Amino acid sequence: MLSPRPPAAHILAYAQTLDGGGVERALMRLMAGWSDLGRRVTLVLGDNRGPLAGELPAGVDTVLLGNASMRGLLALPALVEEIGPDLVFCAGNHYSGIAAWTRLRLGRRCPPIVAKVSNALERRDQAAAVAMVYRAWLRLHPLFLDRLVAMTPGMRSETVRAMGVDADILSVIPNPPVRLTRGGDGDCPEGRYLLGVGRLAPQKRWDRLIRAFARVRDPGVTLVILGEGEERPALEALVADLGLSGRVLMPGYAADPLPMIERATALALVSEFEGVPGVLREALAVGTPVISTESSVAVREIVAGPRLGTVVAQEDHEGLVRALHHWLGPRRRRPAPVAQPGEDAAAAYLDVFDEVVLDRRFNASRARPRSRESHARNFAPARP
Repeated sequence: MLSPRPPAAHILAYAQTLDGGGVERALMRLMAGWSDLGRRVTLVLGDNRGPLAGELPAGVDTVLLGNASMRGLLALPALVEEIGPDLVFCAGNHYSGIAAWTRLRLGRRCPPIVAKVSNALERRDQAAAVAMVYRAWLRLHPLFLDRLVAMTPGMRSETVRAMGVDADILSVIPNPPVRLTRGGDGDCPEGRYLLGVGRLAPQKRWDRLIRAFARVRDPGVTLVILGEGEERPALEALVADLGLSGRVLMPGYAADPLPMIERATALALVSEFEGVPGVLREALAVGTPVISTESSVAVREIVAGPRLGTVVAQEDHEGLVRALHHWLGPRRRRPAPVAQPGEDAAAAYLDVFDEVVLDRRFNASRARPRSRESHARNFAPARP
């Protein structure tokens, strides 16, 4: 006997590029899980070139727009209507404007939209005017989203405050853990080194880490930053100005950073804002201590105690330097590995998707006006 068709049998997701951001990396893992669990998955993609191209799941249908800009994704409403998915998944904050555009264009014809909260909603890095507009934008999200997913309880509480949503439409589902194959030492430098992993983008504030590292006088420690992005020229100039050439290495994007994470003396993430930084979980999973700015409410949920690492305020430069000296010491004890959550993330999302689709169908059936004939039949006198 054939199994009944699940309510969310066909899921459509969308992404701008495969340049290697954390949102897109998590999306690749989720789509692979949904496909493995028997769902049809379609990915609308602006450009299929980039470091994540090799991580596209084999069972996912891809619709290529040929336009890497966000403007290219404005075609999404027409594609949703043409493809006819049961549900649309918005993978992160960066893409919520496209979700709003899709709902606006399609109106009642738009399938349910579920969105993941991928970055901090309370942004201390924004100027006052920008912050005011951003807060107003967040308050509009309940008008075009059917359900929200936060990755930790702390992010769930922040979302309730920032968006003014009912907690009942918020689920908590961690990202699925990274499945990386441990190789050899690869390009790991000799001796002790501090590691940073992430795009060379303003948000990540690698300049902050480089300046703090310049105050670590131990010549036996190297700083390695894995990633690529538009900030490379500025960061390379900063390294030269500080006289750190040879002590700061930026070898580019690494498809599998786990060997370097595992061998690192410590891992640092000094961003202005983050969602739930997967790289912190990955480091702690292999027993590497972490140093992080308080870039989201999730950071202290991950770095749950001083034995795992140090969390400092974004502008606490002295605190950051002290943390580097502490964890880069030659005989510093490493923490015990911490298991990553999210093993059942794909299945948990599917439970949410099915519930949302069924809710939409139920509400649509209740709102459907009865025909005059059925109305008369319901009120006709009973036969004797």
